[in-house]
Amino acid sequence: MTLSKCKVKICGITNFEDARAAVDLGADAIGFVFVRSPRQIKPADAAIIIAKVPVFVNCVGVFADQSLKVVEKIARQCKIDTLQFHGKESPEYCAYFKNKYKVIKAFRVKEDKDLKDLIRYKVDAYLLDTYVRGVKGGTGRTFNWELAKKAGWRVSPVIVSGGLNPENVKKAIKIARPYAVDVSGGIESAPGKKDIRLMKEFIKAAER
Repeated sequence: MTLSKCKVKICGITNFEDARAAVDLGADAIGFVFVRSPRQIKPADAAIIIAKVPVFVNCVGVFADQSLKVVEKIARQCKIDTLQFHGKESPEYCAYFKNKYKVIKAFRVKEDKDLKDLIRYKVDAYLLDTYVRGVKGGTGRTFNWELAKKAGWRVSPVIVSGGLNPENVKKAIKIARPYAVDVSGGIESAPGKKDIRLMKEFIKAAER
């Protein structure tokens, strides 16, 4: 799926100031990490931020290999729009949430064979991230964006993540032709703290 404007998700939001800046700069979605990470946020803190986010900005909760009960509890507490799963969640697990939420499934990719499982999942979007052994996400490394282009021949829409920053996002979009790009560490001054200048440059580059 290709649109004239690639959508942008700013992930790893940990404070209201960064959330407000992302919204003001034109981000289409902001993400909150509810698994162990330098960018992990407590559900109670995320709920306060999300309550102040404009209705047309999508709020995404990031999870990995958590129980259905835990995910449901956090999603209700925070009033999350979309669930993003970064673990080994099965197609059945993802399908369980489809009636209540939009669902994004993340896949770590390194070569063509890593794309074979995508069609087994009936979700709202497919996020491709860099494969690093033992790491579920947030690697800060890019992957071969041609794989994202190939993924788009099988499923849609595709989101590209992994090692993106203001300098390379335009090239990533040109090669992969994704529906959206997802950035976190590439626009930070420190883990969990966004750099407003880098965020602005990233969004501007993606919109070009």
